[in-house]
Amino acid sequence: MMMEMDGIAGALILGLVIGLSGALAPGPTLVATIRGALAEGWAAGPKVAAGHAALETAVFLAVVAGLGVAAGSVGPAVALLGGAALVVFGAMTVRESRTAVLEASPAGTAAGNPYVAGAVTSAANPYFWIWWLTIGAGLLLDGLAGGLAVAGAFMIGHWAADFGWFGLVAAATAGGRRVMSVGQYRLVLGACGLFLILFGASYLWRAFA
Repeated sequence: MMMEMDGIAGALILGLVIGLSGALAPGPTLVATIRGALAEGWAAGPKVAAGHAALETAVFLAVVAGLGVAAGSVGPAVALLGGAALVVFGAMTVRESRTAVLEASPAGTAAGNPYVAGAVTSAANPYFWIWWLTIGAGLLLDGLAGGLAVAGAFMIGHWAADFGWFGLVAAATAGGRRVMSVGQYRLVLGACGLFLILFGASYLWRAFA
């Protein structure tokens, strides 16, 4: 039996927390945000997030269409893969939190078009596709069980995390400030990883219940 979301509010909150755990993680999209902010200021954050969200919108529609057709047959498999992936991604996040820093790579500050950077860095990141084919697909399938509005609420929460975090990082970078200390950042990232592990374990438990 798959985990069920408790309505639109629950899906929104879940999307926000899950989305934040992904947005916080060091990666090419975060680097693109920092570089963009150094080049053109705080506006680079929302622009990078918009490029990222545009790609996710296409993936969201494809996943919903595919799962809507074959929900009955793929449900248990997606739940199993999603729960396992949540645990793995959570463990990776906890491990990365030990050395994570909020800095761009030393390869320069040229950012190019931030909209394109957001989409390209997401598409070029294999973890983006792994996440959507496992965790994302499973959570969307749960959302669809409660209706398209619930699945949509999950995505809105997910995007709110992206726009909020990347916007905050860009604003702080453009102002020559830190969003938080290295220690605080690692602590928050580690907490997000722990949440993913616990939620993934709960997801697996419910999948086999």
